Amino acid sequence: MSAPLHRTGILLVNVGTPEAPEPGPVRRYLREFLSDPRVIDINPVGRWLLLNLIILPTRPKKSAAAYRQIWTDAGSPLLVHGQALVAALGQRIAEHPIELAMRYGSPSIEAALTRLRERSCDHIVLVPLYPHYASSSTGSALDKVYGTVAKLWNTPFITVVPPFYDHPAFISAFTAVGRPRLDALAPDHVLFSFHGLPERQVIASADPQLCVAKPDCCERLVDGNRNCYRAQCFATARALAASLELGAEHGIEQRWSISFQSRLGRTPWIKPYTDQVIPALAGRGVRKLAVFCPAFVADCLETLEEIGVRARADFVAAGGETLELIPSLNAEPAWVGALEQLVRERLPSRL
Repeated sequence: MSAPLHRTGILLVNVGTPEAPEPGPVRRYLREFLSDPRVIDINPVGRWLLLNLIILPTRPKKSAAAYRQIWTDAGSPLLVHGQALVAALGQRIAEHPIELAMRYGSPSIEAALTRLRERSCDHIVLVPLYPHYASSSTGSALDKVYGTVAKLWNTPFITVVPPFYDHPAFISAFTAVGRPRLDALAPDHVLFSFHGLPERQVIASADPQLCVAKPDCCERLVDGNRNCYRAQCFATARALAASLELGAEHGIEQRWSISFQSRLGRTPWIKPYTDQVIPALAGRGVRKLAVFCPAFVADCLETLEEIGVRARADFVAAGGETLELIPSLNAEPAWVGALEQLVRERLPSRL
């Protein structure tokens, strides 16, 4: 019997997490994260000044306090869920080595690739764990992986799982996680809250004549916005709303709506803003609100603390009664099965 043409390994990449919920580790994490020119896309001098004179002197202490609210005995939720996902996926795809890496922090992309190479993997199926494309997330992960393997004499072949924002398996997995919670809560309204981006980054990825300039620019995917993060988020929300039988229309007066969270600084970010939408919903009479965060496949600071703690407090303060954060996919069986499908679609026919 001839030797396999290639041995294929699988590399899952997520954004990253500090090693501990303390100012020192958080500062190291933020320094690496925010030094990425794809994240803070301004001139290098301006980025250095912003990071070292404004962000790092004050933000690590505040962020560490937020991380402490969500930290578990096992560690960072993002890392714990990622490790559980690798273990569960390994039960389904036992014939291929699987590694988890973080774009920033540990386990690093370099270390994960080294482990795969030590197991004779010369073909890598790379899975950026971001449903939607953004230069600051998927683009940065690809940049780092490509840059790392390019330094090797024997460069492994890379196959990338593309953004899966409307893939039926992804939508079905979120539906399976969310439907029982919606049935139990019977919410007045469902909000799909996605991570935000500066408007300039979205405009750079789409037709500038179409992007942001029109209120309905993301209501459908066309050639001019098919790589637009915001348009892809709208596509996810439409698909999820249909799967959850929430109706075709969205908006404040309808059963569901869309918003964008985690904005920083004074530059315009994509709208509408979650921290404005949630109090507005309470002010319009919504008493029971369910919030999905479909930009995240694992619960993390942005879901558990930003929505599950701060947004819930804002909602109640504005007159609402219950805000329920719908858990992310984490290592739920429906997501493990969906991820297996996404990976197997990219595996070579001959192992």
